[in-house]
Amino acid sequence: MAESKEQRLAKDIYAQIGGIANVSSLTNCMTRVRITLRDDSQVDKEQLEAIDGVMGVVEENELQVVVGPGIAGKVAGIMAEQAGVELGEEISDDNAAANDIGGETDESDREKVESKAKEMKAESKAKRDKDSRFKRLLKTIANIFIPLIPAFVGAGIVGGIASVLANLQEAGDISDSWQGIITTLTVIQSGLYAYLPIFVGINAARQFGATPGLGGVIGAVTMLSGMDPEEPLINIFNGDALASGQGGIIGVIFAVWILSMVEKRVRKIIPNSLDIIVTPTITLLLVGLFTIFIVMPAAGLVSSSLVGAITWVLDIGGAFAGFVLGLFFLPMVMFGLHQILTPIHIEMINSSGFTPLLPILAMAGAGQVGAAFAIWVKCHKNKRITRLVKGALPVGILGIGEPLIYGVTLPLGRPFITACIGGGIGGAVVASIGTIGATAIGPSGLSLIPLIANGKWLSYIIGLCAGYLGGFVATYFFGVPKDIQEEVTED
Repeated sequence: MAESKEQRLAKDIYAQIGGIANVSSLTNCMTRVRITLRDDSQVDKEQLEAIDGVMGVVEENELQVVVGPGIAGKVAGIMAEQAGVELGEEISDDNAAANDIGGETDESDREKVESKAKEMKAESKAKRDKDSRFKRLLKTIANIFIPLIPAFVGAGIVGGIASVLANLQEAGDISDSWQGIITTLTVIQSGLYAYLPIFVGINAARQFGATPGLGGVIGAVTMLSGMDPEEPLINIFNGDALASGQGGIIGVIFAVWILSMVEKRVRKIIPNSLDIIVTPTITLLLVGLFTIFIVMPAAGLVSSSLVGAITWVLDIGGAFAGFVLGLFFLPMVMFGLHQILTPIHIEMINSSGFTPLLPILAMAGAGQVGAAFAIWVKCHKNKRITRLVKGALPVGILGIGEPLIYGVTLPLGRPFITACIGGGIGGAVVASIGTIGATAIGPSGLSLIPLIANGKWLSYIIGLCAGYLGGFVATYFFGVPKDIQEEVTED
């Protein structure tokens, strides 16, 4: 079988960059194969530029080999396949050890090269199959959100300060003259949180081997920014109007995963000369329609069911209700469903002057904080983990939970579950004490204290401590995987 142009380019590029052994990861954009190298000195730039089909080489934080529209994705895919990994996935030392693939350019050795590539791919697949799908999913989620941790922390602290000031103003402890400062801080915070679906879409696309810009567009689609509020798009399942953000961050990740598969399949059948125009157009049209009319409405169905379940739990009342609400609030935040509780809060405030639901739900964040402290204690030798925990804890204490959720507990798996249990324990305590309510809707954590009604702030703090302790104990004894307790120095 004749060697294609893309296969030849993949082989020749490997030959001039030190082989697979010198490659850490591979991805691509519209016109370039993007290569993260282990050792830049092994690259022969002159020979790389001289390869037939290479239009240029750019050396920045990564090596970028310009091969043209349409071809870039195919060449990067072939190179990743030869390395035995998915596009965008890190190439392990076991894969990299087979550096003879990249270095062999002799025509007589081609069959050996192809055989070795297949062997590597099979070994890598067998190794991946040993890991549970759940672990691979968590690793993917971690890779999507970890680059955003500095933004989460910075925006979270700014937002936490704004929340404390806003709550103090709402409680009448500071004057309205602070409003300009509060608004400014809120605008800075919203630079991340208002457009988080776009950032997540871009990072998810990188992880799934799709074009990052297209992933960002799919994230933006869920915001429904082009929709006329007077003529909203309709949920095809129940006839209600679609709401901005319906489907949440998890919906965005799922939609971008579909995007990656669609884009790869479309690219295979589109001629290279038309790829840059036709592939993104068809991909966005198909996946955009799927996101708007399937992913978002499906989340709407979940929302409706969840509202009914919450109403039932509230009707039961007592410690059980508090435990269930505190337990499941974090998953609701993940799916962007927590916004459906806003009308319930408002109705409670209008009817009784405060919402007893908000302090209970705030315990979910307390469980996260307790879990983070347990991880810090158990994993003190792992500097990489403790660095993440130390960065996310301050904003978590103030009631901004995203850094802890997406940067620490969720990627680790079990700590997320034990943090939810801690939230349930705190919720049960708050519900058992009773009559603890908030006079307005605001962030949780310590910043909610100024809004606690009828001087019940001490009872609220007792609930927070119960959530902290519950999350800590559950995570310390049951939630910390052994592999992350081993010593790891910072990069």
